[in-house]
Amino acid sequence: MTTSPPPRRSDEATLIVSGGRDAGYATTPHLLASEAALQVMERGGNAIDGAIAANAVQGVVAPHTCGIGGDLFALIHRPGDAAPAVLNASGVAGSGVSADALRRNHSEMPYRHPWTVTVPGCVAGWAELSEKWGLLPLEWALEPAIKLAAAGFAVSDELSESLGQIQELIRFQPSSAPLYVEGAAPEPGTTIRRPGLAQTLEAIAATGTDAFYRGMVAEEVVAASNGGLTRDDLAAVSVDWVDPIGIDVFGLRAWTVPPNTQGYLTLAACWLVEQLGPPHDPSDPAFVHAAIEAYRAVAWERDEIVSDPGTAPLDNAELLSPERLGARLDAMSLDAVADWPAPAPAPGGTAYMCVRDGDGIGVSLIQSNFAGIGTGLSAGDTGVFLHNRGAGFNLIPGHPNELTPGRRPLHTLSPTLWTKDGDLRLLLGTRGGQYQPQLLIQVATHLLYSDAPRAESQPAPRWQLDGWGPGEEPLVKVEERTDPAVIAGLEERGHRVERVPDWNGGWGPVSLIGIDEDEVYGAADPRVGSSAALMSS
Repeated sequence: MTTSPPPRRSDEATLIVSGGRDAGYATTPHLLASEAALQVMERGGNAIDGAIAANAVQGVVAPHTCGIGGDLFALIHRPGDAAPAVLNASGVAGSGVSADALRRNHSEMPYRHPWTVTVPGCVAGWAELSEKWGLLPLEWALEPAIKLAAAGFAVSDELSESLGQIQELIRFQPSSAPLYVEGAAPEPGTTIRRPGLAQTLEAIAATGTDAFYRGMVAEEVVAASNGGLTRDDLAAVSVDWVDPIGIDVFGLRAWTVPPNTQGYLTLAACWLVEQLGPPHDPSDPAFVHAAIEAYRAVAWERDEIVSDPGTAPLDNAELLSPERLGARLDAMSLDAVADWPAPAPAPGGTAYMCVRDGDGIGVSLIQSNFAGIGTGLSAGDTGVFLHNRGAGFNLIPGHPNELTPGRRPLHTLSPTLWTKDGDLRLLLGTRGGQYQPQLLIQVATHLLYSDAPRAESQPAPRWQLDGWGPGEEPLVKVEERTDPAVIAGLEERGHRVERVPDWNGGWGPVSLIGIDEDEVYGAADPRVGSSAALMSS
């Protein structure tokens, strides 16, 4: 391995790194994940290898955001391709689940329940990405994560706080003991190790996906699911390469993953913003109002449209049809709030990361355990915490998203990838459950529509739209430093507005890598202290 100078880190003021097209770039929710991506690319890997490395490390050092007990989606741009490749590595409900059985004791799909453990798709997704387009063996991409899990890592402020919040949920799980020092959540800066997860990752590196989907780990997953999953369900895991969906907006072609996930909401809302044509100044209340209204115009329909591809009520091509979306414009105005139904809430815990290599390959990857650490159940002492993505199902008889064995649930994951004439221009994504499209609309409009400097796209004040009931206007929460004139302008248009503390960690981290004609830049999110954009030197 050749030696090189340390990677160039995000500037503390702007959290932006920039440089030439022949460098490698990684923006992730954690410095160690970004460093792992660059390390693997330095060893001869490409952006695919780097994204796998970043994802694996993120799951080790921030298990409250993601891990191998969850699902994965990725968009991959390769120079010369007209459209990105899209991998759907989300798993299906087990053969042992029954909506009828749950309906006896539940009026709606339970949030954390053993039957919300669907087949975890992450490891199968890694293997597929590595085999199809990676340049290095999978074990090389997993090496940084294995080392950190075995040797230890420093606990971040966010992890310390999260472990304190979930201690009662997971404290009796066999994989929890290494996370708690002397029985309590570790203080920031404390070194902790995860030996069980290190052994699981070592086994995957040595023998491939069978180490997860067959044998001891699989048996522990089955046991934790309380009859929902069987060994045959795990052994039959599959991932799918699917066609992306896209729309022309802001002078670019925006792409995302089609259902069973909600990514289309981001692109649809951005298109509506452009059609509404607000001023290009983010400090103008009409700019903020347009983004809020564009989101509301599409968010209400999500639960009726997003489901397993086999049962989705609309063809993918219809989701972003200008004719379908354009009909919403008749009810929208830059001067007043429109009346739209309320969407259902869907919180979640997720990690989004983007990587671009010097050859121009870009990866927009998102991976999740859903409710932070997921169900709160671990697969024995393997270090694997299991997601609760099955909470995205419902119990409505005959609904396209009804809990059904072999069916994929509604996902909130919303990665995006933007091109111009086939050239990669932007990788953009975030965590945040149902709020992902809201966050991405704000950053995308700042970055691609407004006349504000791109360095302001991440630190600019954000808003969050909470769910609302029939006949009730939504509550728009805004960060405290939001311009009072913007708040007054929103209220004049009919919005209910509430100020909340600045730098809300739950309103991010958004990660992005942008590509101009002669420059590439990465931007991390100041709301999460571990978030980092790095560039190889």
